[in-house]
This record gives sequence, C-alpha cells and structure tokens, in this order.
Amino acid sequence: MKIIRFLNNKKPTLGVFTSQQHVSPLPYSDFMELVNDAENKKCTPSLLVQQLIDDSAITEEFIYDELNLLTPVAAPEVWASGVTYVKSRQARNYEASNGENNSLETFYDKVYDAERPEIFLKSTEARTIEPNKYLNIRSDSDWQIPEPEVGVVINKDGKILGYTVGNDMSSRDIEGENPLYLPQAKIWKRSCSFGPAIVLAESLPDPYNLEIRLSIYREGIKIVEECANTNQLKRKYEELISFLTRDNLIFDGTVLLTGTPIVPPNDFTLQDGDHIEIEIPEIGVLANPVKELISKESRVIN
Repeated sequence: MKIIRFLNNKKPTLGVFTSQQHVSPLPYSDFMELVNDAENKKCTPSLLVQQLIDDSAITEEFIYDELNLLTPVAAPEVWASGVTYVKSRQARNYEASNGENNSLETFYDKVYDAERPEIFLKSTEARTIEPNKYLNIRSDSDWQIPEPEVGVVINKDGKILGYTVGNDMSSRDIEGENPLYLPQAKIWKRSCSFGPAIVLAESLPDPYNLEIRLSIYREGIKIVEECANTNQLKRKYEELISFLTRDNLIFDGTVLLTGTPIVPPNDFTLQDGDHIEIEIPEIGVLANPVKELISKESRVIN
C-alpha cells in the first residue's frame, strides 16, 4: 500500500493509491496522523486505510500526474548513512586518492567494515525538497552527483513505519579533498529530496530485494542509466537505526537514508538543466530537475 501527500485546495492532504494512476484522499494531513490513529485503534496503518476504503469513507479520486506533490511525510529531520555498499566504498576511495588505484587501506575501508556506521544529518523539514521541484548544484564544486537511496521512515522509538525513495545530493570533489568537509559536501540549499510515496512497512514483503534505478537526462537525452539492488546492502536497516537512535533525540516521521549502491561514472557531473529520476518500482519515481545556484562566471571568491 502506497501513501502520498499532496496539496488539495492549498491544504496538505494524505492520499492512497487505488490504482496505478488514481489516488484517493484520506482524512489526514500528514503521514504521522494516520500512524497515530492506527495505533489508537490498535491496528496497522494499512488495515485502517483498507477499512476506510471498504466503509466507503473514501469517494473522491484524483489523477496522480495532475497532483501537486509534497514529501510523503513532513519529516522533521532527514539523516543519512554512508559507505554501506561496496560501490560507495569504491567511489569514496577513488575521490580520496585523486583517482589513483591505492592498495592501502583507507578510512572508507575501515568504516565499511567497522561496527559503527557512518551516519550524518542531511536535511530538515524546511530544507527538504518535494518531488518534481528543482534541486541545486553547488556553485563551488565541479563534481556533483545524485545518490539514489532507500529511505526508512521511523517513529521516535526507531520503529520502521515505511520505505521511500531518497536523493542524497553529493559533491564528490569537496569530500575527496578532505573528509572533514563532509557537511559541505552533503548539505547545501536544495540538496535533498525524497518521495513520491511511502510504502507501508507491513505491505513490503522484502525490503532487502528492491531494485533501485537511476536515470539522468540532459536536453531530453538519457546520459546515465544505472541500477542496483538492496540485496547488496552491507548492514541491516535495524542496525543503522540502532546507531541513529543511540543517545539521540529522534522525532516521529524522521527519515533515514540508508546509503547508495549507485554512483555515476567518474567522469560525470551534474549540470544546470539536467533531470534526475530515481525509481524503486514498489515505491515510485522520484523526479527532480537540476539548477545551478549561481553561474560559475559570476562566482566571487574572496
């Protein structure tokens, strides 16, 4: 069962897919309202939604492509995990070694094998960008990529409520220059998006067998096409969540991005006007156009 959030008469409205292209509104304005109502009624969110459908409490339908989408949950915070796939470890090592094949063990090798994972704060509700809205590329970076990821939606206790599609935009040259620059390589204006939907946890039989697809278009032509599977994930979602919640204050509706198994070719960087599509078939397609913050010609360096 897939849940989305959209503007209906300028008001945030939760909705459920009743077919591939049809969405029915639910009597909630946010995902956590549904979750809390289901908990009060001692049932799962999917059962509650199905009861609303069966009781004919939902009569209106919308065409999905015509909706003004919001993020499927108003996540107070978005956290992210790093180096949880072999592909990510290889890419980080390439950045750190300036493209040289280095046989020496790096800190990225160490964090891949360590007990403690890499976890960092990626975004907040006010910073996170909705599906179909534009993302920015940094003006002071020449090597930028999207990072397609599975996002887990959790409550304040770390319980997994559902799964979504995430885009953790990254500046490879900034992180490669110095790992202490990670916050600048990961966090800037309009650098995070997730959606378009949440698949309820009880509706997804195997979250460790999800195909993730990345397509990037430039002037209408597909220039990047990559795919991977969550069966390549080094750590369990619950393991990542356990470290996120350890001695930490977590809010209901928090999203944790779980790392990327896809990195575009090393000679690729995003450009102004590119269009990113990240698809997990069980969840949907997260699409965002790309804009540069300022033109490189007008950049001023003090």
